Amino acid sequence: MHERPWLKNYPVRWNLNYPEISLYEFLQEATTEYPERVALIFMGSEVTYKEMQQNIDRTANALAGLGVSKGDRVALMLPNCPQYVYSYYACMKLGAIVVQLNPLYTSNEVEFVLNDSGAKVIVAVDTVFGSFHAVRHKVAVEHAIVARMLWTEVEGENLFFDDLLQQTLPQVEHAKINPREDLAVFQYTGGTTGFPKAVMLSHFNLTSNVIQIREWITPYFKHRNDINDLEGDWWSLENRRKYRNKVTPTHSISLLPYFHSYGMTSLMNGGLTMPSTQVLLPRLDIDALLALIKQYKPSTLPAIPTIYVAMANHPEAENSNLDCIDICNSGAAPMPVEVMEHFEKRTGAKVLEGYGLSEASPVTHSNPFVGKRKPGSVGFPYPDTDCRIVDIETGARDMAPGEEGELIIKGPQVMQGYWNRPEETAQTLRDGWLYTGDIAKMDEEGYFYIVDRKKDMVITGGYNVYPREVDEVLFEHPKVLEAVAAGIPDNYYGEVLKAYIVLKNGETATAEEILDHCRTKLARYKVPRQIEFRKELPKSAIGKILRRVLVDEERQKGSAGA
Repeated sequence: MHERPWLKNYPVRWNLNYPEISLYEFLQEATTEYPERVALIFMGSEVTYKEMQQNIDRTANALAGLGVSKGDRVALMLPNCPQYVYSYYACMKLGAIVVQLNPLYTSNEVEFVLNDSGAKVIVAVDTVFGSFHAVRHKVAVEHAIVARMLWTEVEGENLFFDDLLQQTLPQVEHAKINPREDLAVFQYTGGTTGFPKAVMLSHFNLTSNVIQIREWITPYFKHRNDINDLEGDWWSLENRRKYRNKVTPTHSISLLPYFHSYGMTSLMNGGLTMPSTQVLLPRLDIDALLALIKQYKPSTLPAIPTIYVAMANHPEAENSNLDCIDICNSGAAPMPVEVMEHFEKRTGAKVLEGYGLSEASPVTHSNPFVGKRKPGSVGFPYPDTDCRIVDIETGARDMAPGEEGELIIKGPQVMQGYWNRPEETAQTLRDGWLYTGDIAKMDEEGYFYIVDRKKDMVITGGYNVYPREVDEVLFEHPKVLEAVAAGIPDNYYGEVLKAYIVLKNGETATAEEILDHCRTKLARYKVPRQIEFRKELPKSAIGKILRRVLVDEERQKGSAGA
């Protein structure tokens, strides 16, 4: 057995018990104990846990009435809103699989995901319904349900979410779930072929990750509520009842999208099963976020570095009561140390940088609330999350502390594999270990540092983009001879996409012309922010375009200008 130096100063229990229950049952426990607590706040309207549970059950009845049963796929193309929560947990009750669809997807992307997943039903918000309607004749979706938000007019024969909730149908039974084997979610992530692939997450994967999150923040809850005589599991039913009158309910602003694994687990699943009150923000707007913080005074705020940058530098930051925030969990992209220090100075909050990936539900690491935090590191592994740094060439030899290698992970939150991608599954899951493709190192005390990310992947504003997908779109332009997209450093987004283009002989084009072409084929966050025309691109001896050379050039420019 390899060494686990992090256990010498581990802040919580290392080995936990994980119940063999579905996500629906997990939520039911919270509803049973706290039926009158507010679960959701959306546009000023409050929904209690009891009301939320009733709407989840009504949604499950409606979906069952449409023929949805265990194993069927239901696509959700929704922002953070009550209809998302109702639909998600209704699927969990039926044993159906949620297919996560980013509302920013273009019609081409929607078509691919729906066909790849085999979705039977789609629930989409009215404001983006057109992206589905444009391709509905190309997919096998049987029913389309529209969730009204801005009452945008939609085309075609559709069902409406509000109408379905009013139907009186026989109460559908909770499906018999095998939590370790039955799938709960298809979480789409980038693929090496340029197409996204579905990470298969089971009920057990997702409930395990929530339990790990709960354990990790136990020291914070004990500190917040001044509980020093706690014995055993803070989250046990016995202790929750014992300390009920001492515990102050928490509010969280759900600004990270639930269709993203970070928002799904850390905010929705984690928050609602604690249970806390989730204030839903359908789209990121810093003015709206600061107003909600001032009004609801959240004690925790999971977000990404660009949001912390925007908040700390906002002219109204001083008047927004940011000092109510105790902990900020930062993930999805590297947190620059200077950003962390600036935000903490402005708010008094403690930023806990962590790490995760969709293939692990997603959280695997975090800096501790108590004990030593190391800025620049992603902290310790979560409970029962074994980690190694292995050599990049073979993936079999353990590297010494301080040496760089590939981070591999084993734990209850690790995915079941990729849907219909046996070769990629075999490459990523080996002997029970998840090979992340991320280059990392571990120090003598067991703190982990992410040195570089998966080859070529760009994280811009918290979204993962594989440049090859952008390359293919660029090559579709009739005037383009050669093209390559790459991630370059950016002070706000962390990275942005830049496209380098060689035009065909005799052709002329403007940057705006290329960008307009990209906008018709790609989601907004995948569209390059910069275009550079060149006479030639750097190539290897066999003619392969060297993307990394371009990235290095940009970094050198940045260093020279610093």
